[in-house]
Amino acid sequence: MSAVIFHRILESPVGPLAIAASDAGVHALEFHAPRHAVARDARWREGGHPLLDAIATQLDDYFAGTRHLFDLPLAPEGTDFQRTVWHALATIPYGETISYAQLAARIGKPSAVRAVGAANGRNPIPIVLPCHRVIGADGSLTGFGGGLPTKRFLLALEGALPQDSTPADLFG
Repeated sequence: MSAVIFHRILESPVGPLAIAASDAGVHALEFHAPRHAVARDARWREGGHPLLDAIATQLDDYFAGTRHLFDLPLAPEGTDFQRTVWHALATIPYGETISYAQLAARIGKPSAVRAVGAANGRNPIPIVLPCHRVIGADGSLTGFGGGLPTKRFLLALEGALPQDSTPADLFG
């Protein structure tokens, strides 16, 4: 039998986040109204798990500005290509951004910009796997599963937006 995946809601500065984990690792972190919800199946149960506590603590630290790297076992479910893209997201340093083309080149698939964008949009563990750090080639803040105000907030929190933008200015 497959491991049970426990989930709960965590309040955050960007609204409620659904977090899910099992003994295998963190499976999901979802914004309130995700564009691409993580598929739930019979393994999912509401409840507690030590990794849920760990992710909650690390997210609190991140939002307080004291954590720049997450230290959690991850268990995102997706295709091999998606997992390759998600692994590459983890290499984007805190406070920096890259374009979709740069991300495609980073995984050795420079002509797969659209596919990289699609995989980025299906990232089941945003913030921890920082898809918000991927922007348009012209520097524009393109689509984001948590909405552009949330993307702007996260980038401002990390100091990746112009100095005149602070998280408080951008998100309630």
